[in-house]
Amino acid sequence: MKIESTTGHPIPLGATVTPEGINFAVYSQNATHAYLDLFDAPDDIEASHQIALDPRNNRTGDIWHIFIKGLKSGQLYGWRMNGPYLPLAGHRFNVNKLLLDPYAHAMVGGFDMFSDALYGFDRQSSMKDRSFSFLDSAAVTAKSVAVEPAPMAWDTEQRPRYALSESVIYECHVKGMTMHPSSMSTEPGTFIGLIQRIPHLKELGITAIELLPVAQFNELEPPTLIDPVTGKIHRNYWGYATVGFFSPHQGYASDHAPGKVVEEFRQMVRAFHEAQIEVILDVVFNHSGEGGEHGPTLAFRGFDNAVYYMLEKHGKYANYTGCGNTMNCNHPVMKHFIIHCLRYWLVEMHVDGFRFDLATILGRTNKGEWINDPNLGLLSDIADDPVLRGCKLIAEAWDAGGLYKVGGFPRAWAEWNGKFRDDVRRFWHGYDDTALPLARRIAGSKDAFGDKQNTAQSINFITAHDGFTLRDLCSYESKHNERNGENNRDGSNDNISMNFGVEGETDDPVICRKRLQRAKNLIASLFLSRGTPMILGGDEIWRTQQGNNNGFCQDNEISWIDWSQTPASEEILRFCRKLIALRHRYKALRQTAFADPLRCHVRMDNIRFHGIQIEKPDWASCSHSIAFELLDGTNGPRFYVAMNAWKEPLSFELPRRVWFGIVDTAKTAPQDFVEPDEAVALRGNKITVLPDSLQVLMSTGCAL
Repeated sequence: MKIESTTGHPIPLGATVTPEGINFAVYSQNATHAYLDLFDAPDDIEASHQIALDPRNNRTGDIWHIFIKGLKSGQLYGWRMNGPYLPLAGHRFNVNKLLLDPYAHAMVGGFDMFSDALYGFDRQSSMKDRSFSFLDSAAVTAKSVAVEPAPMAWDTEQRPRYALSESVIYECHVKGMTMHPSSMSTEPGTFIGLIQRIPHLKELGITAIELLPVAQFNELEPPTLIDPVTGKIHRNYWGYATVGFFSPHQGYASDHAPGKVVEEFRQMVRAFHEAQIEVILDVVFNHSGEGGEHGPTLAFRGFDNAVYYMLEKHGKYANYTGCGNTMNCNHPVMKHFIIHCLRYWLVEMHVDGFRFDLATILGRTNKGEWINDPNLGLLSDIADDPVLRGCKLIAEAWDAGGLYKVGGFPRAWAEWNGKFRDDVRRFWHGYDDTALPLARRIAGSKDAFGDKQNTAQSINFITAHDGFTLRDLCSYESKHNERNGENNRDGSNDNISMNFGVEGETDDPVICRKRLQRAKNLIASLFLSRGTPMILGGDEIWRTQQGNNNGFCQDNEISWIDWSQTPASEEILRFCRKLIALRHRYKALRQTAFADPLRCHVRMDNIRFHGIQIEKPDWASCSHSIAFELLDGTNGPRFYVAMNAWKEPLSFELPRRVWFGIVDTAKTAPQDFVEPDEAVALRGNKITVLPDSLQVLMSTGCAL
């Protein structure tokens, strides 16, 4: 095929498909020459055509661009950039390395992390990354795909658009939801397969699904971990090693034809919206899948290492992420890249929001310092962007560099509330000095989130992908990550967990009952607290990871959700469904005003704290109980909750009303949750709450 080209246009960046051909545009400030390689098939090891761009005619500012006539959607391509290779000065250009377009909307192929050709330096040299590789990487790396998305009638679709105060978030992994044989999926491990779990999620009552990273990632980052049981090399399962930020992960496609993954992702989003469920993406802008100094050259490193990455002295990568590199998020070019990417997923792929991994990185300067002015920097740019305004923005408000900013993000941001997780666990574990901290979490975490618009911006959770599952939290004293291949050194050692006498699985009926009871306490604490609840996928059916609290590399039955039904899984599932439905039904359980437990006698707070005696909460260090009332400020129903983490039964005095008992975690199903319409009025003015349990009462009448 004869190639006909014109100079093209510098914007938009990426590959833009038109009826006449394709416009290609990439950024590189410090490159001296650029070459566009075209391929006919995914397995081609050599380009069918290589076009050298003229720096005088095919460059506008720092953008290299060219228009190739006659090319169609589905065209495979890659870039090569030439320039200085001076690692000590931050430059790592190597024209021998085929590069993925950072703006590509799809990719094909994988990365042979064991091939020396994938690296910009000579791995056999004693000079390590200060040496230079002359090996060509085209045969061992992925290729970009120029995609013209198939028309999708978004104009006939209605987004669910839930307020955070109405939301229940379900965090899960695309592959893990349907890969286990028990899922009975016809397309296991894919976006299409995930559609088949919608009935379960709908019945559970969740309003939003939060997907672990779905953008194209490096499945062999890192490439050195070996399962000591099977001897197999681990793969990156979670996906926190992004290389194609605009591209849905090819591994989640059922049809592996170039570009089809885009269509399948959009099909999945539409199916969730038709079920009135929002789609939130976990995005990873804090680092890339290229690793540190000794990592491969896949994209950013080869385009302009000194711009895209945060560098320290002598070209060393800053590592505030624990993943080898840190993206230079507040550089103007990177800020434009991130906002452009978010707009693409929101507008073209129709997602509803984003959860930002290690989001404090987005608030650091190029020197690694936190930007104190909330009106400056990328975090504010995202919140104030006219396209992104109104979508859900959720931050993981800490990073591996020790920066912890829970409650410290701009007002428009919601944040994962790690304090909620820890304080709820500590209270039910029986620690001292936990009654008042728990009360603050129940009341909306005003001490941390008081500068926010409302309590819904606190994303409350007990468990998440990073840590124990709910079942393991109640079954293991210690982590068991031996199969990760790091001698159990990885993963958190501070889990605030309990095994009730036996480490791991057991058939002891007494221990099994205690574990279910503890799990119900934790679940109820989540859904009775102010803030937006998030549950970990599989917790509702009593899923275990066999004590592994860092399953990032376990692409197997350790991490895949087992949907097999057991009496225990059915009991937990029923309890979760009932509590979520109760929260949706009654406004008193979804209040958004912040409250201070030390002054909750004020009626406008719609929450009142008690102790075992009315209006006498006990905040002493040795206190292990809390009682509180929830109301909505109208004549609607109110709720009374009594929590006993003490080792003995406690008697709680009740406010003078007619109360109906609806929840008692000390009881087994179906007595653990009684529908309000079926509940029986209690006699007397006291209730006895058994050790390690809670009760929820409901009143629809007036005070006696």
